[in-house]
Amino acid sequence: MLNERRNVLKKLFASLAGIAGLNVVAKAASNTTFDKQAKNVVYDQEIPLFSSSTKHGGFVFLAGIGAHFEGDIKAHTDHVLKEMENQLKKAGSSMDKVLKVSVFLHDLNDYKAMNEVFRGRFGSNPPVRTTVAVYGGVPGNSLVEMDCIAAV
Repeated sequence: MLNERRNVLKKLFASLAGIAGLNVVAKAASNTTFDKQAKNVVYDQEIPLFSSSTKHGGFVFLAGIGAHFEGDIKAHTDHVLKEMENQLKKAGSSMDKVLKVSVFLHDLNDYKAMNEVFRGRFGSNPPVRTTVAVYGGVPGNSLVEMDCIAAV
């Protein structure tokens, strides 16, 4: 049981180190090979810009999801969370397996309304979360953007 926990922690730290660009550390700390699987790669001209999701070491990492239509913070938050759920299902995960969410608000005054929609969407054990208001607004005129890390 203790060894199982250690292996899970090693894989988590190795994954996070790999995402941070510390591939050498990630490989040394993990007994598995680096098997990053990018999905839905977004291109800027001919050069890859980013992936909408990446799986590695039993985790799925989702890039920021925004809502790019006219609407209020509640409509945008609902859209983002539904899209997050869809992407997690495609990756073999679920909202119940989300470990970490980052929320980026266009306006901190939307915090309370965003929370009303956010509450209860991740089961009885919600993930850890960071919420910030973004200076200059969220890209693409979305009122909210979220990314997450989940177990597969």
